[in-house]
Amino acid sequence: MADFLILGGGVMGMLTARELAQAGASVTLVERGVCGRESTWAGGGIVSPLYPWRYQEPVTQLATWSQGSYVHLAQDLLEETGIDPELRQKGMFMVAVDDAAEALAWAQRYQRPMQQVDADFLYRKESSLRPGHTSALWMPEVASIRNPRLGKSLRRALELNPRVELIEQAGDAALLLESERVCGVRTERGEYRGGQTVLAAGAWTATLLAQLGIELPVEPVKGQMMLFKAPVGLVNRVVLQGGRYLIPRSDGRILVGSTLERAGFDKKTTTEARESLYRSALDILPALENYPVEHHWAGLRPGSPEGIPYIGAVPGVDGLHVNAGQYRNGLVLAPASTRLMADLLLQRSPIIDPAPYSLSARD
Repeated sequence: MADFLILGGGVMGMLTARELAQAGASVTLVERGVCGRESTWAGGGIVSPLYPWRYQEPVTQLATWSQGSYVHLAQDLLEETGIDPELRQKGMFMVAVDDAAEALAWAQRYQRPMQQVDADFLYRKESSLRPGHTSALWMPEVASIRNPRLGKSLRRALELNPRVELIEQAGDAALLLESERVCGVRTERGEYRGGQTVLAAGAWTATLLAQLGIELPVEPVKGQMMLFKAPVGLVNRVVLQGGRYLIPRSDGRILVGSTLERAGFDKKTTTEARESLYRSALDILPALENYPVEHHWAGLRPGSPEGIPYIGAVPGVDGLHVNAGQYRNGLVLAPASTRLMADLLLQRSPIIDPAPYSLSARD
């Protein structure tokens, strides 16, 4: 029996396993499919909340800690595995922002690099953007990470770690409850046990807790995205406009996202979303009309109230913990969320106050 059993092989589960193993614990990670192939794979990878000033303090706290750790995380994973997560620190432009004054006040309060720039500055940096913008908000330190490669790198790091047992293609799981204590899970591949069990199953976390009669307000929220096959340099920085964004990759490809749809666990793509994403992409960067759409897909975010995740012990059930509900900000909040989870599990001094994420405090 491992010290810790983690259910869920997305970025939350894998980073939690890595944190615990680095502290000397033994970990079994159980994934119903293949690690890193759900929301971790499907997201965009901007290492910042969209319009960060519109979020509550608990999200800002996690995001700030995570943003400062990604450079080291990406470099460590490359050295450990040889797989480059492709962290790009090129900055982010936000154009056509109605509440710029609030944004700048937020940036000053939290000492986050942000400035309002004029059209000359904007078009010197990104000459292919649609003409006509008179100003933009510029956050020079915002990075993006190529999330499918981050998932591959994390998975490989766990494979190489002798303290971690990685179980994939486990299928549906049932929590094992003995004397009011969760001691593991029963899956289609067998039973796996741990001294403490962590649910990090993203949009599926509430379904697992429902087995115990516990309600957690985490629900699947579908997001559809598209990828253009474009040349290197057409756009070099993340650009956000009207709630939609473009994210350039190092090979020139440009990702556009995303929709927000409450459709249960349905991951089908739709013609309506494809057309909407295509229009948004061309409205930001007209030259994309000359390049093919290479891929269109959908993923399920773990939606939660105000986007504030649940991190901590499950009240009334010994041995069970949750790390889920990061909603649209899973990748940016992951390093801090998993470090905080590990701090609580290992009874270390937590990196930030855990109270805002506690399940018991949010009943």
